[in-house]
Amino acid sequence: MTDTSAGGATDATTASSTGSAYRSPFAARDGFVDDGTGVAAHYGELIREQRLLSQGTAVVDLSNRGVLTVSGPDRLSWLNSLTSQSVGRLAPGESTETLLLDANGRLEHAVRLVDDGETAWLLVDGDETEPLRSWLDRMRFMLRVEVVDRSSDVATVGSMHDLSADARVPVFTSNDVAIAWVDPWHEVAVGGHSYADSESHPGRQWSYHETLVSRDDLAALAASPAADLPAAGTLALEALRIEAWRPRLTTEVDERSIPHELDWMRSAVHLAKGCYRGQETVAKVHNIGHPPRRLVMLHLDGSDGVLPEHGAAVVLASPPTDAFGQTAAADPDAGPDAQPRSPAVVGHVTSVALHHELGPVALALVKRTTPETAALAVVADDIVVAASQEVIVPSSAGAAAGVPRLPRLGAVRR
Repeated sequence: MTDTSAGGATDATTASSTGSAYRSPFAARDGFVDDGTGVAAHYGELIREQRLLSQGTAVVDLSNRGVLTVSGPDRLSWLNSLTSQSVGRLAPGESTETLLLDANGRLEHAVRLVDDGETAWLLVDGDETEPLRSWLDRMRFMLRVEVVDRSSDVATVGSMHDLSADARVPVFTSNDVAIAWVDPWHEVAVGGHSYADSESHPGRQWSYHETLVSRDDLAALAASPAADLPAAGTLALEALRIEAWRPRLTTEVDERSIPHELDWMRSAVHLAKGCYRGQETVAKVHNIGHPPRRLVMLHLDGSDGVLPEHGAAVVLASPPTDAFGQTAAADPDAGPDAQPRSPAVVGHVTSVALHHELGPVALALVKRTTPETAALAVVADDIVVAASQEVIVPSSAGAAAGVPRLPRLGAVRR
């Protein structure tokens, strides 16, 4: 293991994990295809990479992602007061996940968190790094905390197995603790709640880890023979993530997202902890309301060889019908030659991948009122791709308190 308390690489290409000029040392590997952020989308063997990753043999270069640290004796109580998870008593080496919400309960940041007993390590997607650091820095007030961007010192490596016991990988340590985050998605966290069927949840088989390595060691790791340390691209990781119904801030979240829609209450929200920004919305929707949208997994028809892009419209496979079962016209007053209505748009695709066993799959956010048995389709490049939905968040999500709705004051009962 590599033990480094501070400092490290300061090369301009690694000084910011979100910089457009960044190019990972893994770019020297055969078959490297850039995903647009400086790391590999794949190395020319997408299906094989998925299999190796799922078997726990390969690693994924995520060195474009960000790492922040929060040090000081008030760090955990401070983070606990700001975010959705209960982290005030996080033990050294323990992993958790927490969310930063706005005052209306909408998602702003997602943090993968490990504490070493003296410093909290916050692993975040690249675009989150500076906005989150800046916001946290403004929230320090008189508390004994310090926020630092460590993205130029350490890099993130993803895997489906524990790299801290892998002699091939020089895992970064701090305060004698290996900084390795274990994704809690495989079970419902203490204080959390899953709207999905927990017994059949594919996340139960999800064994994902994110491990830090020193930037100084990243080049040597990338130079390892592929036979000794296979590498998989981000597309392989995305396919396995979609299979596990695992939400990600960069892909699933938009300006309206709340945790309930994505089943993120499962791993990142403690429903019985103290006050934090956005808690009122979290409690209200969970106890007496319903999330306006719900996450579904789509199994796509691959016969056209088309994969929809992020944001592609999800529609009902059949256009709406009138009271007699006839396809409704676009204009109710139109004549018999009027064109039928276009299929109703009910949502959009958030993530899509070609899975090595399931074929083309996607995650999508649809309206809560979309029937769970409805046949859906995705519009991709003017091609309508048939899609069957697998329910993740059911239409009944929320209203956990079972409080009956009272009649409005003055309403007439018949």
